[in-house]
Amino acid sequence: MNRKPIFAANWKMNLGPSATEDFLKSFLSKTQGQAFPAEIVIAPPFVSLAKLADILHSPGASKEAQAIQIAAQNCSQFDSGAYTGEVSVLMLREFFVHYVIIGHSERRAIYGETDAIINAKIHKAREANLKPIFCIGETLAQREAGQLETVLRTQITEGLKGVSDKDMAEIVIAYEPVWAIGTGVTATSQQAQDAHAFVRSVVAGLYGADSAAKLRIQYGGSVKPGNAAELMACPDIDGALIGGAALEPQSFLEIIRNGSNPVS
Repeated sequence: MNRKPIFAANWKMNLGPSATEDFLKSFLSKTQGQAFPAEIVIAPPFVSLAKLADILHSPGASKEAQAIQIAAQNCSQFDSGAYTGEVSVLMLREFFVHYVIIGHSERRAIYGETDAIINAKIHKAREANLKPIFCIGETLAQREAGQLETVLRTQITEGLKGVSDKDMAEIVIAYEPVWAIGTGVTATSQQAQDAHAFVRSVVAGLYGADSAAKLRIQYGGSVKPGNAAELMACPDIDGALIGGAALEPQSFLEIIRNGSNPVS
C-alpha cells in the first residue's frame, strides 16, 4: 500500500506569533523550489494560528507555503458555552486548520483526559471535517510490565468507539511511547515497527484489512534528523509527529528530507 508520509511539527507551548513568522520565513526560504512526496503539517500554539494562517494563505503565498497544512494542538469536545480557556472546532476552522492533535500523552497525563473525552473530541473534530491526529502510547512501566499491547488496544478501541468507516479514512494515528517523548530516548526502529504493526492489526480487526492498509501511522518520541531515515524506512511507519526537533527550521527540514526524498 502506497501511503503518503506525514510529518507534523508539534510546537507545544513554544513560538508565539512573532517567532512563528520568523520560523516560517526561514523554513520557506530553505524549501523554495522543492517539493516533497510527503505532507507537511505545523501545529503551533492557539495564539499563533492566526499568524500561521495569514502567511500560508495570503494572496501572494508561494506554492511551498500553500502546501503546508495547519493543525491545532487540541480542541474542545463542546461547540460553545461556559468552558473557560477552551477552543471549539468551529473556531479552529476560521484559521484554515486542517488537522487537530487529540489524545497527546501530555493531555492525558497532565490534564487527565480519558479515553472517553478523547473519543468525544475525535467525533467533534470529524463533525467539523477536521482530521484528527490521534495519539496513543504506553509508559515505560506499562511496557516493562508486558502491557504494551493491552494499553494500545484499549486506547485504540475506546478512542475510536463509534467512529464510522468513512471517518476512519480521515484519521491519522500517532504512536508515541511516553517514555521517549522529550527524553532524548528513542524507541529502536524494531520496537517502533513492532508497535506500529500491532496498531495496524488492531485497526484491521475493527475496520477491516483495507482500511488498516490505508491508515497512516506516525511515530513520535525524540525524532531527530539523525534517526528519521531509519525510522521512516520501517514498512508500517508513515511519518513522524515531532516535538523539540521541529522548533528549529533546519532541524525540521532535515527530518523531512531524511524521511522522504525531495522531488525537484
